[in-house]
Amino acid sequence: MASTLHAAIAAHRFGLGEADLATPGADPQGWLREQIGPADAARGEGLLTTAAAVELVREEQRARREARRSAAKDPQAADPLAGHYRETIVADARSRLLTAVGSTRPFAERLQWFWANHFTVSLAKGATRGLVGAFERDAIRPHIAGRFEDLLWASTTHPAMLRYLDNQQSAGPHSRAVALIARRARRDDETPRITGLNENLAREVLELHTLGAASGRGPDGPRGGYTQADVTAFAAVLTGWRIAARSDAAALPFDAAWHEPGRKTLLGRSYGEGPQALRAVLADLACHPSTARFLATKLARHFVADEPPPALVDRLAARYLRSDGQLAELYRELIASPEAWAEPAVKLKTPEEFVVSSARVLSLGRVEAGAARLPAMLVAGMQALGQRPQAAPSPAGWPDRAEDWLGPEALWKRLEWASRLGDRLGTRIDARELAARSLGPRLGPTTRQQIERAADGAQALALLLMAPEFQRR
Repeated sequence: MASTLHAAIAAHRFGLGEADLATPGADPQGWLREQIGPADAARGEGLLTTAAAVELVREEQRARREARRSAAKDPQAADPLAGHYRETIVADARSRLLTAVGSTRPFAERLQWFWANHFTVSLAKGATRGLVGAFERDAIRPHIAGRFEDLLWASTTHPAMLRYLDNQQSAGPHSRAVALIARRARRDDETPRITGLNENLAREVLELHTLGAASGRGPDGPRGGYTQADVTAFAAVLTGWRIAARSDAAALPFDAAWHEPGRKTLLGRSYGEGPQALRAVLADLACHPSTARFLATKLARHFVADEPPPALVDRLAARYLRSDGQLAELYRELIASPEAWAEPAVKLKTPEEFVVSSARVLSLGRVEAGAARLPAMLVAGMQALGQRPQAAPSPAGWPDRAEDWLGPEALWKRLEWASRLGDRLGTRIDARELAARSLGPRLGPTTRQQIERAADGAQALALLLMAPEFQRR
């Protein structure tokens, strides 16, 4: 019984749901450990590399400049850029969900989701259009099981992050670019004014990606404690990191003309100028005790409980520091922790988790004819439940606590979606057999009885999907 229960926990809490608990097998911890490594390549058609996505952005910028000139001649002209990014955005969203539904390494895929949300780049801001999918594929997927420093570097310097948090507009007050623009502005009223440093990226890297918002001291040393002066200094370090206007520019998104010259002092340490300074700052942030605790808390919250057990957080943070920020070691510590296997399940599935786990448990990739309709159905499901793919409402990402996803309207929308699936598949899927096979000993007597007494197959399937044992992980 214990191994079957752990198989159910591995499948639903660490993974994304399984139709058969034989998949985790008799060694659920071993099944999870085998999945530790870079995330699999994303599936789907029409996906762009980062370089191709950046060129799409450049094309849009060139076309928009031309459109502004044309609009001066014909103000009633239609916007030629309507739908410029539509195909890319649709392909990215469908790929994210289709990859998760079909993955044979669901733990790795869940970790990819976790880090993509930690380093949020959202379609809610127009500047990221066309880049979000490439960010997840190139900055997140290859690095989820390496050193956190490398993941931090890849995400911070990716063009999507630079545009999302406005580093594109940040210029050193004493940089060559500001001096040149100031001279042009005196001669040309149409030359855009540059206001100087933009602190958005600096602040979010400190608060959301590394140290966290907490300050003061704990038993393991300083926690957070950065000042406004640190944010400003970090913003100066980040100047110059931007997408160049020319496609023949160097691959590294750094333009020295925009960079603030001179040394900068951040968290009591001095850093030089140039692109190498950012690498040094990120390396120091990655090994900071506050970063270790912040990441440990978020990981424990995601997998275990909205209020994570302090002892688990302590062990995760200690393992992180001992291993020099090796994320694979952090995952091994999590898998080996008794708190991670405790029942009852208390984490509520987000809409994305609910939609994807439903598709995996119902084997929709095989049930739906050729799976041709599956990606669009999953995207529509997420949107109906209030979580548009890759469109988190803020740089803090999607919330990870049950209270943020509970409410009468939210539960009603879940019931509507489950009922539609039941109507479509109820005659083809035996909900009673599937409940026992996919939930095992987690299936409680009340839910079992409700499914057995359902009026028909459609209602039985909807009851399974809405059961607490399925809604919680």
